[in-house]
Amino acid sequence: MEKIIITKASGETDFFSEEKLRRSLERVSASPETIERIIQHIKKELKPGMPTSQIYGHAFSLLRKEESSVAASRYALKQAIRDLGPSGHPFEKLVGRLLSAEGFVVEVGKIVQGLCVSHELDVIAQKDNRHIMVECKFHNQPGIKSDVKVALYIQARFEDVARAWERDETNARKFHEAWLVTNTKLTGDAVRYAECVGMKAIGWSYPENNGLEIRLDRLGLHPVTCLTTLTDYQKQQLLERNVILCKELSERELSSLGLKDAEIAAVFNEISQLCHTNGITRNPS
Repeated sequence: MEKIIITKASGETDFFSEEKLRRSLERVSASPETIERIIQHIKKELKPGMPTSQIYGHAFSLLRKEESSVAASRYALKQAIRDLGPSGHPFEKLVGRLLSAEGFVVEVGKIVQGLCVSHELDVIAQKDNRHIMVECKFHNQPGIKSDVKVALYIQARFEDVARAWERDETNARKFHEAWLVTNTKLTGDAVRYAECVGMKAIGWSYPENNGLEIRLDRLGLHPVTCLTTLTDYQKQQLLERNVILCKELSERELSSLGLKDAEIAAVFNEISQLCHTNGITRNPS
């Protein structure tokens, strides 16, 4: 096939990658037959300069027709996370839920005194007697990457807090490392700087095979914004009530949104498939 240049959300151009499209479909466990049909369909529709949003939006529509709405919901995880905005607070809570599921003791939105100024830390995580300062960088617009300035900012805050604890004789709660977690891709300089100073970086498709989307999907930690059985207004109501994850939904919450029994059953059926559970327990409270 002749190489076709497409336009990324950032405005940059690149050659269409069949392999990238294939990997995105494999991530949501689409069948091999479905993947091949979608790829062949997309290749026939490709035009020079076509935006990636149009390509992946078309793939989403085809996936929804070919397979269950659940596969399509998982495929649209990136947009679902962007839909947590416009503020970054729900994303910080999502990251807190993720780290808690990975075995950390977590606090979200805590004030910590540095040597020079105080800092409101997005997430504090602790495991095996190591304390970690986690900063969450959220973007709700496509095409934006987290660049080296973000990593520099986090490192400066970490050093200010670390210097304060060096002067604390009790040294009661020293932070051992800083993490950057973002819902976007990271620039090459951001990755290189983080590696150089010992900062752990987690972003979209980074680290390879263990990026944010892989970690969330592996643990079944899908935000309520993934659900196709709820309206955008209903999802926003849930976020305002601090219901971030599909797994946190209860019958009472859904009833308060005005859903009937059949609609509630449909929501729980989607959650059961989306979160890799068999017959998820319907929490009445």
